[in-house]
Amino acid sequence: MNQQLKKALRNVLIGFSYVFHPLFTPLFAVTFYDFFIGINYPAEAKYLFYIQIILVTVFIPLTVYFLLRSYNKVESIMLANVNQRKMPLAIHGLLVFILLKNTVSVEFGLPLYYFFLGTLISTLLALMATFLELKVSLHLTATSGLATFAVVTSLFFQVNLLPVIVLLIFSIGAVATSRLLMKAHTPSELLAGLIVGTAPQLLLLFWF
Repeated sequence: MNQQLKKALRNVLIGFSYVFHPLFTPLFAVTFYDFFIGINYPAEAKYLFYIQIILVTVFIPLTVYFLLRSYNKVESIMLANVNQRKMPLAIHGLLVFILLKNTVSVEFGLPLYYFFLGTLISTLLALMATFLELKVSLHLTATSGLATFAVVTSLFFQVNLLPVIVLLIFSIGAVATSRLLMKAHTPSELLAGLIVGTAPQLLLLFWF
């Protein structure tokens, strides 16, 4: 029974790596912001906004991933190999930049706009690290960026989002544990991901 419990706990922790995959973080951020703060746009415009976010941050990257995999450019969606991260990160950065230029405007809310700007900066930092043969945990980058965004939103609008923030901080720990269990990262790579995800969001908080 004890072994079964340990196995179940391990599976739950590993599940966090898939739930909080970097591809899903922008959608989580938009949904979180819309639910707690509200995107003051007509329903049709809001639905179109969601569709664009899903297409650009989930479906297009997944399509690119399967294309790269068919040409043996990547081995796994977790991008364990440093050199295999360069093209996906470059494409992801380009897609986030396109979102900032054409979709995510300041009118949707300053914190949301700066979240995507921070995501772009984090992506470029992770991309630069690959050229130095450094591996940054993209999962920790995404999850810590999301948690910091929740803190920024709470401070900006002076609303109590403590339960959500606590949940996201717990998720950071769960994701970090998951990545260690899967032997995907070393502690230093997880710390690097935490810094790369958090620092841009905090710097932008002080900026605006």
